[in-house]
Amino acid sequence: MSVRARTLIGALFAVSAVAVAAQDLKLTYPQTARGDVVDEQFGEKVADPYRWLENDVRTDPKVAQWVEQQNAVTQSYLSTLPQRGWFAQRIKTLMDYERFGLPRKAGKSYFYMRNSGLQNQSQLFVRTGLNGEARLLIDPNAWAKDGATALADWEPSDNGRLLAYAVQDGGSDWRTIKLLDVTTGKVLKDEIKWAKFTGISWVGNSGFLYSRFPEPEKGQEFQSLNTNQAVYFHKIGTPQSADQLVYSTPDRPKLGHGAQVTHDGRWMVITSSQGTDARYEVHVKPLKGGKWGAPQALVKGLEHEWRLIEGMGDTLYFVTNKNAPKLKVVKVDLSKGAAGAEFVDLIPEREETLERAQIVGNRLILGYLKDAASRAEVVSLDGKPVREITLNAIGTASGFAGRPGDPETFYSFSSFAQPGAVYRFDSNTGESTPFAQPKLTFNPADYQVEQRFFTSKDGTRVPMFIVRKKSIVAEGKAVPTLLYGYGGFDISLTPGFSAVRMAWLEAGGAFVMANLRGGGEYGKAWHDAGRLNNKQNVFDDFIAAGEYLIAQGITPKSGLAIQGGSNGGLLVGAVVNQRPDLFAAGNAAVGVMDMLRFDKFTAGRYWVDDYGYPSKEADWRVLRAYSPYHNIRTGVAYPAMLVTTADTDDRVVPGHSFKYTAALQAANPNGKPHLIRIETRAGHGAGKPTDKVVAEGSDVLAFLAQWTGLGVPSR
Repeated sequence: MSVRARTLIGALFAVSAVAVAAQDLKLTYPQTARGDVVDEQFGEKVADPYRWLENDVRTDPKVAQWVEQQNAVTQSYLSTLPQRGWFAQRIKTLMDYERFGLPRKAGKSYFYMRNSGLQNQSQLFVRTGLNGEARLLIDPNAWAKDGATALADWEPSDNGRLLAYAVQDGGSDWRTIKLLDVTTGKVLKDEIKWAKFTGISWVGNSGFLYSRFPEPEKGQEFQSLNTNQAVYFHKIGTPQSADQLVYSTPDRPKLGHGAQVTHDGRWMVITSSQGTDARYEVHVKPLKGGKWGAPQALVKGLEHEWRLIEGMGDTLYFVTNKNAPKLKVVKVDLSKGAAGAEFVDLIPEREETLERAQIVGNRLILGYLKDAASRAEVVSLDGKPVREITLNAIGTASGFAGRPGDPETFYSFSSFAQPGAVYRFDSNTGESTPFAQPKLTFNPADYQVEQRFFTSKDGTRVPMFIVRKKSIVAEGKAVPTLLYGYGGFDISLTPGFSAVRMAWLEAGGAFVMANLRGGGEYGKAWHDAGRLNNKQNVFDDFIAAGEYLIAQGITPKSGLAIQGGSNGGLLVGAVVNQRPDLFAAGNAAVGVMDMLRFDKFTAGRYWVDDYGYPSKEADWRVLRAYSPYHNIRTGVAYPAMLVTTADTDDRVVPGHSFKYTAALQAANPNGKPHLIRIETRAGHGAGKPTDKVVAEGSDVLAFLAQWTGLGVPSR
């Protein structure tokens, strides 16, 4: 450890706290002051000694000092790991290939993202015609010296002459929306502030709809709760102060709202929800002559998912889970208005889970999940089968966006050992042609992707994907294994490429993705089986996955590492508390670690759909039973842990990770390392620049490799 690191460590709260040490390299953790905060809830007193670490690192000098000292200890330790340099080099090399986003067509122009390989941020290009010369339109790499300001959402006007785009700074969820003249490349004066959790939907070519929150109080931008979201219309060439309020519910401040306009400009569709669960209200407004009428309620009550596909004239098409847990396609005729309008089934529920539906040309393209892998097909607008789209491998197909009347669409296909290739698809002929295919520095054929099923504690059959070198499979060797999971919010984990994971595989490890309950892989029932008072099922599934990998000889008992982010960070924290003996090492990234206070910050209030309400006794007792921060026990031999977060994460505020790490260090001071890596200007993950991805990825893999026994090839 450096002299500077030791000096920093000795400086923090030396009077009020006692330093603790860790056995590996005799680590000395920063001294973390313990407060005397105790909350009494439902007759139980719960101590929260590290409440002060919830404060914003930008405004509280004590928290900032704690962060600096923790980072100093962590980086000093990571610098000793022999695998770190190799992983950094390999991740960088594996990311160094030309990557393309899915093209969007507007007028005669095609817009798409492209990264030459190691650019911190992808650039936006435009072509006139599919085979026209590419022209750079937006280069976010010039926006910030540290590369941490990103181009987030963007949407061209209907004629392709203007582009509305959102700027994301330092990984924050806040967005600033700007406008650009596509022909000249000139940025216009229009600027929208405090947009968040928003789409951009053009109303003809005159302006667009967006969603925003009231401006937060100074100094509370990264902490205060997000309430009273509203939909506004911005007319081109006017200041934000002149924007027209389109829809809001001040009497129901917890509702969030988003708006879309059908391709023909006939209808505005406003979707409202209160949390993260797919339960929506739907209002519609007819658009005539540049004006719109009062909102008409189409779906009342927050009971089911209603996802707009598209509108054609007065007919709207939706994906819904009403009376269809694995989802179906319905349509509704609004020619007589929304009152009394009835939905008609078009594509009934099937055995597979319906993931997406798009109208392209005069056909519907349907994307299904079968055991968490993609399949796609084309049907007519009256629901009759036309053809399947051949994907030829276990992987994920995404995209297929398009417009009625135009048969052209684009999709991407990727898998664990195959970076995304982009294809143009003609919905009339069924022909797929490559638009962009990556040139790789490795051979995907060297790797095997297999799907297996394991049995959880209650007998439920749960799928997992196992990825290894074919040579390792042939030898039958048990190798250090990285097990990844999420299990929440109806989110499906599907095969996809990651340069960081590929570096682990190249080093000779195995990567496993478990499709835990709480996700959306098998529809609503699968989600419900892993949320609220069923949340323990998620942890049981993950533990059973680890036990299966050891029992099947995939990994040695001393070689199992686990990883998860956000809700997956909660997963890692909970299972480490419940089965510390099962895992050799863990990486809990941007995790929700204090389940009794998660709803008090930024977007946390939305998560009650999955977690429950800490203010309700029945929910509180479930949360108290598994909350990672509150269930750390003194003297337990916990596995090596590297917690990762960022100072600008305003989705899951970093105080969760700060408090959890402080408690873990205090409870197990002389055991394996329990460290935290705190990134600057990186947020929850979106928009993270390439150099930060490489640095964090190499740190995490080196740490996990060290504690699972994974060596790396000699240079």
